[in-house]
Amino acid sequence: QVQLVESGGGLVQAGGSLRLSCAASGSIFSFNAMGWYRQAPGKQRVLVATLTSGGSTNYADSGKGRFTISRDNAKNTVYLQMNSLKPEDTAVYYCNAYREGLYGPRYDYWGQGTQVTVSS
Repeated sequence: QVQLVESGGGLVQAGGSLRLSCAASGSIFSFNAMGWYRQAPGKQRVLVATLTSGGSTNYADSGKGRFTISRDNAKNTVYLQMNSLKPEDTAVYYCNAYREGLYGPRYDYWGQGTQVTVSS
């Protein structure tokens, strides 16, 4: 059973920083990729950033230049460093990991979510 445990959310003023952590129950290299998504009240869950097992990163336009996704292989943990936070970054942030074979299917795993609130 895969478990993803997030931490690091909280309340911060606009312009501040937070670092989210996602600890996986097994080796992060067992996943094709890990990433962060967020869901604001009344909105759909959207991609924030992803990091593949090969080290490639992808960011949503909203976070480019402000957010950085990284990992600590020894700790089986993925991080999301968020700088220059804006009120519109307020959301529940979810850690995601997935496995997909060459011919599928894809299995997604999710953390419980951590609240990030940015005050103006």
